[in-house]
Amino acid sequence: MNKADRPIILKKKKVVKGGHHGGAWKVAYADFVTAMMAFFLLMWLLNATTEKQRKGLADFFNPTIPVNRVSGGGSGMFGGDSVFSEDQLVQSGAGASNVAPTEAQRARGDVASGIEGLEDERRNLDKLLRARGGESMTMERALRHVVTRVTDEGVVIEIFDLPEMPLFVDDTAIPSQILRDVAWILADTLALSTNQVAVSGHVRSYPIVLKNNPAWQLSGDRAQAMRGLIEGMGLPRQRFARITGNADRKPVTPDATSIRNNRIEVILLRRDR
Repeated sequence: MNKADRPIILKKKKVVKGGHHGGAWKVAYADFVTAMMAFFLLMWLLNATTEKQRKGLADFFNPTIPVNRVSGGGSGMFGGDSVFSEDQLVQSGAGASNVAPTEAQRARGDVASGIEGLEDERRNLDKLLRARGGESMTMERALRHVVTRVTDEGVVIEIFDLPEMPLFVDDTAIPSQILRDVAWILADTLALSTNQVAVSGHVRSYPIVLKNNPAWQLSGDRAQAMRGLIEGMGLPRQRFARITGNADRKPVTPDATSIRNNRIEVILLRRDR
């Protein structure tokens, strides 16, 4: 058989794009790995953060919460203010934008009325208390009974019982020497501010079997005794906004009968309340 008589055979090859099995599975696998990484990152964050931190993260990603802490009712970067705010009837802020504004045009407000401002005041007050307490060993021991904190009402100065070192004699409203020393430091420090002051008395829980539970009367009497001490050491009577007795209704420990619940709270009230 010569070459001209040989049959012609055609071979067809099927070409598959993207390799033997294609590349779609690679994209799906990458999405799966990314999702798993995000899931494990979420689990780690939930385990490594506190409730307050998680609330902050949630607020950060919540579009309904304004970025600016003080909202002026507008959506602009100045929280509602503009360069023409001084010419408007309603104004905001703690100062004025004009170089020499009139009384009618001057913007009003108190930046320190917020929680951040109160925290600054608390730190300053705490420094003043420690500075006066460091003048002697006696005053330093007295300040072991004192802690400060911030609430919606203002800056709270909490004075509490310690084991073997009570603020009052037995279950009476007669101040001990420790409380007199604390009152002297407080009167000297509170005189540096102009805020109104509230005094609140708290006591531990007494056994239910008592026929006459002294908690209400005793907490009120102790608050009055503390007011009398501070006033007698120089703080004007007009500075006191209220005196209250809370009995055993607001314990600070799981055990309501603990002596740690015997305490006096002197509150430096907010100016905007």
